[in-house]
Amino acid sequence: MSVRATTRIVATREGLPVLASDGPLAVRRTRATGTGHRVTVVGAMSAPLGGDRLAIEVRVRDGARLTVDAAAATIALPARIPAGADTAEPAHYDLRLTVDEGGELHWLPEQLVSARGSDLRMRTTVELAATARLVLREEQILGRHGEEPGTLLTRLTVRRAGRPLLDQELRHGPGAPGGWDGGAVLGGHRAVGQLLVAGPEFEEKPAQPLLLGDTAVLTPLAGPGVLVTAVAADALALRRVLDEALRLTAYR
Repeated sequence: MSVRATTRIVATREGLPVLASDGPLAVRRTRATGTGHRVTVVGAMSAPLGGDRLAIEVRVRDGARLTVDAAAATIALPARIPAGADTAEPAHYDLRLTVDEGGELHWLPEQLVSARGSDLRMRTTVELAATARLVLREEQILGRHGEEPGTLLTRLTVRRAGRPLLDQELRHGPGAPGGWDGGAVLGGHRAVGQLLVAGPEFEEKPAQPLLLGDTAVLTPLAGPGVLVTAVAADALALRRVLDEALRLTAYR
């Protein structure tokens, strides 16, 4: 049986008035380092499976600061094919993040692992006010150790003050167009990630393009922010690259 569940987080300067979850994704208030609030997402059951529709909605109110991380990696798993059907339905995982004026959100989950036979459609939509700040990290691991990946489609759409800042879609695995694993895309690597840092300080001092080793690049956006895109042999190597990129970019 598929699961439909939505997790909601609202942060204000004073606290976390909304911290609600159901289904496989639980949220816990955890100790923050420095100012602001911290929430950790904890998997309460195996998910997302084929047919599941999961969502997380986060709102950071004016002047609030919130960090959201996770207790463990998320593993996209295959589902049983219903009787009389040829294939299982894909799973859907929607993230809706909103940061109001003067707010700051650090969205730092653990890796998303695309297990063999899975089919996941992940959509992240971000709405930023003009003076909002964002640090967003995404990491995808294509297959567990020694296995081929499942089908994974991710799309990241970010708007700032009502205008587009970034709209990017990635497809990997057997359901993706040919060439996704070729030299022009992943080149045989099985870990891919990106780090988006946005804030009004980039209007005053735009970042410069920068190569970060052999398989990562920092690219200024046509707006107040930067995007770091990287591929690596494994999750550990990918995290090292993105951590170094974060040190270089946030906040100057």
